[in-house]
Amino acid sequence: MSDDFFDYLHELFSDFGPISTRAMFGGHGVYFDGRIIGIVIDDALYLKADDETKPAFEAAGCAPFVYESRGKVVPMSYWSLPADAMDSPQAFTPWARRANEAALRKPIKPARKKRAR
Repeated sequence: MSDDFFDYLHELFSDFGPISTRAMFGGHGVYFDGRIIGIVIDDALYLKADDETKPAFEAAGCAPFVYESRGKVVPMSYWSLPADAMDSPQAFTPWARRANEAALRKPIKPARKKRAR
């Protein structure tokens, strides 16, 4: 993720709350209060969606992030944003709230124990 895009993300989230980012799988995870609420791939932001928030993303003409695995296209639960949501923190905040709500509804999986070798 470029430094400019990183700064831009922090500006977008400024009305919502402080975020952190971590490198993962060729991109970055975007975290709020310890939960992942978005991903950044090639300087494009995708926010977490679930069955309750997906209709808002679909109505705005957004699309899920997809990747290819074993010849199949696999959609993820992270969606693009409407262009106007990326214009200002005020326009962006409702989308950040939706992503956080989706993250809060997803149960946290317990950490897997490593097996002794």
